[in-house]
Amino acid sequence: MSQHQFDLIVIGGGPGGYVAAIRASQNGLKTACVEKYSTLGGTCLNVGCIPSKALLDSSELYHLANEKFKVHGIDVSGLSLNWKQMLSRKDKVISDTCKGIDYLFGKNKVTRLSGHASFVDPHTLKIDKADGTSETVTAAKFIIATGSKPVELPFLKYDDKFVISSSGALKLEKVPEHLIVIGGGVIGLELGSVYGRLGSKITVIEFMDNIIPTMDLELGKELQKTLKKIGFTFHLGTKVKSGLVEGGKITITAEDKSGKEVVVTGDHALVSVGRRPFTDGLGLAALGIETERGFIKTDEHLRTVHQHIYAVGDVRGGAMLAHKAEEEGVFAADDAAGKWAHINYNTIPGVVYTWPEVAAVGQTEEQLKAAGIAYKVGKFPFKASGRARAAEEGDGFCKVLADETTDEILGVHLIGPRCADIIAEAVVAMEYRASAEDIARICHAHPTFTEPLKEAAMAAFDKRPIHI
Repeated sequence: MSQHQFDLIVIGGGPGGYVAAIRASQNGLKTACVEKYSTLGGTCLNVGCIPSKALLDSSELYHLANEKFKVHGIDVSGLSLNWKQMLSRKDKVISDTCKGIDYLFGKNKVTRLSGHASFVDPHTLKIDKADGTSETVTAAKFIIATGSKPVELPFLKYDDKFVISSSGALKLEKVPEHLIVIGGGVIGLELGSVYGRLGSKITVIEFMDNIIPTMDLELGKELQKTLKKIGFTFHLGTKVKSGLVEGGKITITAEDKSGKEVVVTGDHALVSVGRRPFTDGLGLAALGIETERGFIKTDEHLRTVHQHIYAVGDVRGGAMLAHKAEEEGVFAADDAAGKWAHINYNTIPGVVYTWPEVAAVGQTEEQLKAAGIAYKVGKFPFKASGRARAAEEGDGFCKVLADETTDEILGVHLIGPRCADIIAEAVVAMEYRASAEDIARICHAHPTFTEPLKEAAMAAFDKRPIHI
């Protein structure tokens, strides 16, 4: 590798990219990372996971003070919302987190290169800088980690005022009276939750027959029920046809499956119908690197047709999750250094940071039925949990799916308090191919939010949970 300036260059400084760069350097490779934006962290840290969670936490505290403190014996008078401060705190969280990545690059001796990268040949990159200049750099190996961008509807273009993306929803000048959310997936429901807790009316228009359609059907039904409590209205099985801006409002016209017209007028329309891989200007075609529906095709080692060029994260498809991108970044960096690498895609959890939280790992009931796999189900409601009752958090349930014959856990699906954290136990269990009986016989501290998972495992194992 010594004939090149670097052993490895990572293109993109998001979760997949910066993690890959750090691990590559830890593996002894002379490493650089190219990022075209002024801050590292990609979509996740700048306009995705981190800012949305900052606003979700702030809005949840406001909602608790407004709706739940009284039952706890806490009387609040003169409660008001300081939206500018809420946004300011969100921005500080972003800034501090991005600075943390800069620190990690320095600590691990990763060279940061600023600008837009494009391949000149299989071992050379041209980097176009913000000041109009450019430079070329060479490397023995590359990892493409350029992420994704929000999908734009052709008849409903983003204008950053009435038609907004997830990025725009994080910086509205004021809390809207009515926010229309087009798409009932994770992003739309999380950002809708922020504004719903702050008093906005939220209307969700979803083409599929249920929200969070990629997750277990029961989770979507339960989440829909709980979101209605904070002012959500749902139009499922409904296709958006057009949008019209008039009189300082936007009117969305849609059509349900029966052909009935649905017309909704609001302050903004948040379009959250998915994300597309971002490969603009990379020069992949000239290298013969293949794509499918825009996603870079790789083998099981995350290598493209050029064995020294890898692709990780959103840009290569699969679940568009920051933690999945990080795992692939580590995998590629280890493989590039000649080390053993491993990813079990079946044990990558998915989380929806609404309240109650939704979390899942493994296969859904619908997937097991479609595959003809005989399974058994164990469920336990949070309302039967002493810890949940003490916290006034009775919504939701834990569901464990286990193989009918072997009792091996095939999937775990949770909706309720702190499920984003509880799911880690299920991930560990499935990674070690545990049975429902294994979790059922492990002692869980009392009283905790994790006990319902134990009870659900008991229900799956031998249909004998204790507390229901």
